[in-house]
Amino acid sequence: MAEPAVHRVPGRGRFITFEGGEGSGKSTQIKTLAERLNAAKLRTLVTREPGGSPGAEIIRHLVLSGMGKLLGPDAETLLFAAARDDHVRTVIEPALARGTWVLCDRFSDSTRAYQGRLGQVTPAFLDAMQRVTIGDLKPDLTLILDVPVEVGMKRAAIRRGAGAPDRFESEDLKFHQDLREAYRQIAADDPQRCVLIDANADPATVAAAVWASLRERFFKANVGSMANLA
Repeated sequence: MAEPAVHRVPGRGRFITFEGGEGSGKSTQIKTLAERLNAAKLRTLVTREPGGSPGAEIIRHLVLSGMGKLLGPDAETLLFAAARDDHVRTVIEPALARGTWVLCDRFSDSTRAYQGRLGQVTPAFLDAMQRVTIGDLKPDLTLILDVPVEVGMKRAAIRRGAGAPDRFESEDLKFHQDLREAYRQIAADDPQRCVLIDANADPATVAAAVWASLRERFFKANVGSMANLA
């Protein structure tokens, strides 16, 4: 199918984040979306959190190894904040300034869900960290991939194979159920920015829902291209 004509806003790129629990399919959907945007002649950058820049990748290793959990929720939040600060300054903001569309696997909503709701870090503390690390930066669109916990955990187990579960995959079922509810609440609280995507389907069906969300938010078709928007 031909891609719809895109009327680009000169200058700054778009910032799209993907959120969701373990095994929700974020990596697969980001890759698919990047390919589709590239086909539409839009420059894209795929990145992730924690990580995405050399300094942040070092912190990612510490966090996923379980070091942050040993230090406690507040200290773990500081680790994520340090990683995000480096990531935003050295990767995300420069790319957006060049007009690149940035697709990020997790961002600040993950901190709200994991450290805020589940770790019970206070909103005031999270707000302070957000002001320091990202300031006014806010995703233009956040796609929250929603999948039943049992399905997501099974997918995560298949993905890692014989490898050991990481810091978050190793949490119990209630943790992941609460995480799912946290993300669903984030989507309900900010419908202008967030779209809840049913990810309990085959990848092509989920990708179609992701594309429909972008088309609705960003793309305008010429009259002759309306058939491509169905």
